[in-house]
Amino acid sequence: MKRAKLYLEAKKLVNEDQVYPLKEAVEILKSMPHHKFDETVEISGKLGIDPKLSDQMVRGSVVLPHGTGKTIKVLVFCESEKEKDAKEAGADYIGSEDIINKILNDGWTDFGCCVSTPSMMRSVSKLGKFLGPRGLMPSPKTGTVTENVAYAVAEAKRGKIDFRVDKLGCIHVGVGKISFDKQALNENISAFIDALVSVRPQSLKGDFLKSIYVSTTMSPSVRIDVQAKNLGFKND
Repeated sequence: MKRAKLYLEAKKLVNEDQVYPLKEAVEILKSMPHHKFDETVEISGKLGIDPKLSDQMVRGSVVLPHGTGKTIKVLVFCESEKEKDAKEAGADYIGSEDIINKILNDGWTDFGCCVSTPSMMRSVSKLGKFLGPRGLMPSPKTGTVTENVAYAVAEAKRGKIDFRVDKLGCIHVGVGKISFDKQALNENISAFIDALVSVRPQSLKGDFLKSIYVSTTMSPSVRIDVQAKNLGFKND
């Protein structure tokens, strides 16, 4: 596969056999040549779990200290008496059966987060096969099925991200933009990894984080040291 010139130049800054402290990895990403758009900084990694086991499913959420750098559109499914709270909190779309039908019939997904009250989930469950694979299905585990829709909307707007391991035992999320300063990226990445470690399955034996990499949308990956003290956790 032929790589672009900027990618090849960026690759010269990375030793593929080396594991870097987080701060150094972020410095490498910032020093790479970048494209004209504001690339997303991404974390990807392999977890030491068996995704086929139900008690080793990894899923959670975290509010990034400096946000994602994206404007998140929030959809809220709620009863009429909660619509005012949702609107005042900044919800972009509010509805019930009308929006459910729009999603089912038109494939509409012009939103990045979906919140629902518990009583609406009977109807919202119809969307499971459509929203689930897109990571948009409301869930109590991520705080998006709640009576307090205003709080859930506010968190989403502040920079809350949901994460979930895939069928191969891998994780992949965006944690900011390359235009963020180094400290903001360090703090966002640390917050995500702390949140990831906090949902380690109790049944797991051995290492949880096998390998973790950071990259931008168009750059090569840099492997980070998950044992480094400046990450704020212990991998045990």
